Amino acid sequence: MTPLPSAPRPSRLLFLCTGNICRSPMAAALARRYAEATGREVEVRSASVMGLEGRPAAPHAVKVMEEIDLDLAGHRSQPMTPDLLRWADWILVMELGHAQAVRDMAPEVEDRVLLLGSFCGLLEIPDPLGGWASRYRRSRDQIRTCVERFVDRLRPREP
Repeated sequence: MTPLPSAPRPSRLLFLCTGNICRSPMAAALARRYAEATGREVEVRSASVMGLEGRPAAPHAVKVMEEIDLDLAGHRSQPMTPDLLRWADWILVMELGHAQAVRDMAPEVEDRVLLLGSFCGLLEIPDPLGGWASRYRRSRDQIRTCVERFVDRLRPREP
């Protein structure tokens, strides 16, 4: 497997979902922890393609992340912006519509957009919003697998 190219600074990862209250904050927390555990330097952010700002993570998202010792209680949603998109080395989206929203806002970054689900055999990662905790758990586990496979492709920290 060929590592993804990286700059001398940490890789900047941006996770996007519809509201930035379920999938993208879970992905960001999982990516931070896994990158640290595997010796990759990353900066991680998440945002909403719908433009939500200041909303806490969904209660079930907080709950299922607590089950694996990750804390989303302090998370607040932020909107996707052109500056945030340009900041990112890799923009990982949950749905095809999210990729289109990125292209509409900042066409110059389209070569940095990846469907997160493609790293674990999925086209899209379904939104668990409004479902039972079990639906959030399934989403968390799909996201974790995809995030780990993506992060494994980043260059490890230099010794």
